[in-house]
Amino acid sequence: MTTDATGRALFVAPLSTGTVFASIEGRSGHVTSTILALTDVPSSSLEVTAVPRVASLSDRMEILGHGFCGEADANRVMIGGTPALVLASSPAYLAVLPPLEMDPGPQSVEVQCGQKKSEIFTVVFVTLELATKTTTLAPGEHRTLEVAITGTTAKISLEARNLAPEVAEMAGGTVVRALSNGGKNNVATFDLIGKQKGSFVISIRLLAPLSTPRP
Repeated sequence: MTTDATGRALFVAPLSTGTVFASIEGRSGHVTSTILALTDVPSSSLEVTAVPRVASLSDRMEILGHGFCGEADANRVMIGGTPALVLASSPAYLAVLPPLEMDPGPQSVEVQCGQKKSEIFTVVFVTLELATKTTTLAPGEHRTLEVAITGTTAKISLEARNLAPEVAEMAGGTVVRALSNGGKNNVATFDLIGKQKGSFVISIRLLAPLSTPRP
């Protein structure tokens, strides 16, 4: 299938339960989705059963439940009173991108499909800002990467992934997890050691397990 102008594609899931695989033509790797039985996904009502308590303003947020619209644009997700972009959907799953220019902090969230609405719940949205020297990393040089978190004073878990291991190694391995210190100056740190002269590339993402939504 070919995606539309928004980068999304609509397809009908198989009637039998199991797993489907999706990949981008010409690219390695794939993602999987589980096909559930209709009896496992009630459609008469809309309910959100699991969401992250903390989400990044620059990444997708996953919502689990039942009663959602299978077509992404048929769902309406309001975050802080502003419509969010539904990237992907099924009757039991939504992937949502928070609105642009939204302030970090607690925000109310509501999901709607047709006349069905969820109970309003709250998610804390944060920004992640990487602070370090921008100069080229030299062989043997030690450098600390500091990630500043805005929007919460709670300790949160981050994952750093080294995308240029030939230039630098990250203390702890190619993929390292760290817990922020919490408080007003909420930061998490990662340590790099240069291997050869060049520009290092580190990807940082928030780790937030799904849990029962809270008002």
